[in-house]
Parts: sequence; C-alpha cells; structure tokens
Amino acid sequence: MTVKEIDHSLFQKRIKNVQKELSDSDLLLVFAANHKIRNRDVEFKFRQDSDFYYLTGIVEADGILFISKQEAGMFCLPKDKEKEIWTGTRLGKDKIKSLLKLTKTFDISDWDTEKHNLFLGFTTLYYFFGYDDRRDLDILRTAREVSLKVREGKFGPSMIKEPQFLHELRLRKTKEEIDHLMEASRITAKGHIQIMKESKPGMYEYELEAILEKIYLENGAWGGGYGHIVATGKNACILHYVSNTTKLKESDLVLVDSGAEYNYYTADVTRVFPAGKKFTEAQKMIYEVVLASGKNAIQYSKEGTPFNEIHTKTVHFLSDCLRDMGFLSGSLESIIETGSYKKFYMHRTGHYLGMDVHDVGKYYIDGKSRKLQNGQVMTVEPGLYFDPEDGDIPKEFRGIGIRIEDDIVISGKNPINLTASIPKEISEIEALKQ
Repeated sequence: MTVKEIDHSLFQKRIKNVQKELSDSDLLLVFAANHKIRNRDVEFKFRQDSDFYYLTGIVEADGILFISKQEAGMFCLPKDKEKEIWTGTRLGKDKIKSLLKLTKTFDISDWDTEKHNLFLGFTTLYYFFGYDDRRDLDILRTAREVSLKVREGKFGPSMIKEPQFLHELRLRKTKEEIDHLMEASRITAKGHIQIMKESKPGMYEYELEAILEKIYLENGAWGGGYGHIVATGKNACILHYVSNTTKLKESDLVLVDSGAEYNYYTADVTRVFPAGKKFTEAQKMIYEVVLASGKNAIQYSKEGTPFNEIHTKTVHFLSDCLRDMGFLSGSLESIIETGSYKKFYMHRTGHYLGMDVHDVGKYYIDGKSRKLQNGQVMTVEPGLYFDPEDGDIPKEFRGIGIRIEDDIVISGKNPINLTASIPKEISEIEALKQ
C-alpha cells in the first residue's frame, strides 16, 4: 500500500486519547490483521486492520496492541533476517517501542507465556469479538484461567466488553483525516471522469474496472477501497454486482460504484452514464428523480439532523415521484406504511465513511437516531431500480438501475461535498461522451 510519510506522534496522541477513556481496572486489546490465503500458498494482498492502524500506523501483520490507563505495549513480529529476505523488512520490537513511545514490547512468540501476566489485575477487558473464533476462545480461556487465581489473592477480567469508545473516537474526523478523504475523492474523480470519457458500446465492464484501478494506483492510492461495481444494463439492478464481465450495449446505462483508498481512507462514489452518447427519455426521467433526491438529501445533511431523518425524507420524496409517474398507487401514507416503495428503492440513503467504506460508529443512541455532528463523514446515495423481469413495468423502464452517491462532510449548516467535481448533471455527462 502507498502510505504517506508517517508522523508517529499522531498515533502516540491517539493511544493517549484511548487511555483517557479507560479506568484503572480496564485493559484494551487490539489485534493486527493476519495474512489471508488466496489459494494454496498464495496470499491476498495485505491490508492492516483499521482499528490497529488507527492507533499504531504499523502495517505489519500479527501484532497485538495492549493499552491500559498506566501503560501501552505491543506484541509484534521479531526481526528475522532470513524471513525478511522473502517478505520484507520488519520493524522489530525495539523500533516499534521507540516510534510509539510504548512502555514495553514483546516478540509475538511471547504471547502464550506473557498473556496471563498481562491480564492480571484488570476487571474489564475491552476486545472486539467475532473476527477470529480461535482467538476469541483463547481470550476467553485466558481470562478464565487468570480469574481462577483468586485464592492466591490475584484476579483477572470478569467482564469482556466491545470497545465502542474507540469507534466513537474514529467517528468524528480530524482535519488530517478529512484531508486524506479529500485526496481519495480527488483520485476517485479522475477515475470516474476517465471512464465516462472512454466507455463505449462493445467494451466490457472489466475494461472500465481496469481503467479505474490504473488511475487509482498511479495517483498513489491503494487501489479501490472496496470491490469495484461496474454494472451495465440490468446488472445495475444487482446492488452489489462485482462480476464485471458483461459487454456494454448502445442503449445501456452503466452504473459505477467505486472509490479510491488513500492512506487508509476511502472514497465511496456512484455515478451512472450512458454506454453510448445519450440517455434515453425513460432513463432521463428516472435519473432526474434520483438526482433531485440526492441534492435534497445533501442539503438535509447538517449538524443536529437525526441521521435517519435523511433516509425518511428521501423515501417520501422518491415514493411521491414514483406515484406521480404511475409506478406506485394509493396514498403516500399507505405506500410508506406498506413499504411498497421497496420494490424500487430497497437500501438506505447513506452510511458513515472513513477508514472503512461502511465506517464505524453508532447510528442510534438510547433507541433514537443519532444527530449528526461536525466532522462526521457520510455518504448520500439514493437510487431507483426497475426489475428487468417484472412484466408490470413498462418495457422501456425495465432493467434501469440508477444510484447517485456522494461523500459529505458535516459542517454546521453547510455540508461539504467532497465528490462534487465528479459530473452528475445529464448535460455534463453527455458532454463528456461526445
């Protein structure tokens, strides 16, 4: 992965911020990602766990970060000249200790002998369950074994909790984080604009995917922050279509959902354009409705607005338009109550964005939709999809799938659209196609 020159004082500060969230009896464990086998002895391209990178800036596999109120340390891969010849230079425990100003560091091979001592004296262990079953079992077993030392006057964690406070720290972005997202958006814009220009009937979806990946990589990004969706024609009605093997046809629309990942922060953008030079009248009709709903939703994305309110208002707008166009019948209230609109709009209007494309943070607090705060970044992505096999839908609309997605920074009453430079007006798109 291409990563900007790292200032480790940033990660030192983040560790200290976590320590402020802990009591004297709390211990936090965060595990690095492991290498994953692609096939036989070939591994997938390594990408560090987002929580681990957020706190350490370390891109090596298999580490274990531990933080308490009083100290912070890490288990990490040891220096090993022979292995480093094959897989690259390792930092080693001494270098990592120095970079992050940790209290102590160990080789990862010391985990089994040190973990019991590590757990001693803490009553609450913060740890994310569900990523690795064997690791989960190891954590539970160790906590129990330490707790059994009570007759010796020792004790260990009697409670294990998910460290949601860490995700709360990640939810509101700093200026530096927003700068990374801005750069990810800038690179993404280059890719989307280029494929609008180059796409034409007869090309395959994977050719457009290749253009995106090339532009992302040559501009310093990791590549896509998630699997590129390049969906022509009826494929656009498959929300997470990633096969990308179909040939573009003259009358098709092409839906592209793709964002570059830069310095561990990803954009998330969707644009729709004709494979040929022009939208059909039916395509224009649906496109303009989705475009208008997206513009409205962006304007709703203000500090203090409950997150779910944006989706609710978008559902009402799209449902009313579908009724006016004759695709839905009955009162607007009945359409909303019965959920009949979901035949055409079946997903949410947005999600948090950051290090993960579906980024961390709670959407509800005490059962109520969370109000947006300055520094949060989210997507706005309304859409309409017309089942290609539904005989009740007029033929000219069947197979149309349109989603328009932008990345928004919450900033008082004036939302900032990081992806505004990527054309979405019909006139702008058609001008690129000439």
